[in-house]
Amino acid sequence: MTEVMREGALQARLPVRELARACVGACARAAAELGARRAGLGEVPAVRVDDGAVTTAFVSERHLLINGRAPVNFAPLSRFWRTADGWVRTHANYPHHRERLLAVMGPPDSLEAAFAERSALEIEEAVYAAGGLAVALRTPQEWAAHPQAVAVAERPLAERARLDSARARAFTPLDGTPLLPAAGLRVLDLTRVIAGPVATRTLALLGADVLRLDAPRLPELPDQHADTGFGKRSATLDLAADRRTFDELLATADVVVTGYRPGALDRFGLSPRALAERRPGVVVAQLSAWGAYGPWRERRGFDSLVQVATGIAAVEGSVEQPGALPAQALDHGTGYLLAAEVLRALTEQSEEGGSRFVRLALARTAEWLMNGIPADSPGDASYDGPDAWLAETDSGIGRLRYALPPVSFAGGPTDWARPPGPWGADPARWA
Repeated sequence: MTEVMREGALQARLPVRELARACVGACARAAAELGARRAGLGEVPAVRVDDGAVTTAFVSERHLLINGRAPVNFAPLSRFWRTADGWVRTHANYPHHRERLLAVMGPPDSLEAAFAERSALEIEEAVYAAGGLAVALRTPQEWAAHPQAVAVAERPLAERARLDSARARAFTPLDGTPLLPAAGLRVLDLTRVIAGPVATRTLALLGADVLRLDAPRLPELPDQHADTGFGKRSATLDLAADRRTFDELLATADVVVTGYRPGALDRFGLSPRALAERRPGVVVAQLSAWGAYGPWRERRGFDSLVQVATGIAAVEGSVEQPGALPAQALDHGTGYLLAAEVLRALTEQSEEGGSRFVRLALARTAEWLMNGIPADSPGDASYDGPDAWLAETDSGIGRLRYALPPVSFAGGPTDWARPPGPWGADPARWA
């Protein structure tokens, strides 16, 4: 693998550049290996990872322009708040989370005083109990002693399991250019926000037919959907009211990716084993904020909140003035790792068979960043800005400026085959 290390890329106290490069590199290698197998190549295509492309992609939501308009990435109430004994970070980008936060803390014009009167942990528990999102700032030492941190650290970065003895996957051989390792594969995308959609956006880049499904009552934020919607189609489907349509989609799906809280979709028969029973040979990929284990397994979470809980915000700033990573690196990094695990599972299926299950968590990626990645040399070039890794295209939602994909290997794709369209505008059926 060729690595182009650029000084000034993703500058931080923690080794964020190294994490980003490792995640994208793992995805590119997995893609190249699957592509080589399907195309009958004698050797795996050479992989190239450039810090410039990686850095630009890891802040893709900031580079997006829609008809020249910059995106809205954080709502006014998604921020740090000073408490009686420290700091809390809230997340209120979605209207229902904003309403739940205000139900606990009071009207917007009195929030500063309301936060200042209560302890950080008290606010954390009260807001979560109401279905909102607020996390107290912790130091790395405080997080390491937390039961959730202990549970997370005991698990591998990527969990894998074989669910049954389904027969080996028979791929249609690939020919022509570009080499698309996931060509002909159907991916059901039941994810939201950034990490899961980054994973499925990457699978779409590599040739998969990706159909994103959302509940009609939970619309995605338009700018967020535009940034992560490249290569996909987007439909709405009520799983409770229209189970037949989902079953028809599942019947010919190759991969199901979910990004909701652990167990949240089980009542719809979407647990990994239930999916494998109904669709033998499927690959099920799950993503969560805090992990599917430990006392916080059912809690909602986002990258910014995981940074605060795990001590990252204290390291990047201090306990007196918390900071943040230069990108939502837990989201983006975990997204590329999830795509890599799906690709590896598909390769393994072609050799050994079996329905497959892979699972990652933002909190586990955070633990890897804090304790498992060594810093490397400053680099042999400099990052002089994103321009070389930005492109423009017309789309159904307007003229877009966007970050090009960082996953690169010899003969592989360099851009998505289609731009994003409006959220929920496509029919819930395969192309």
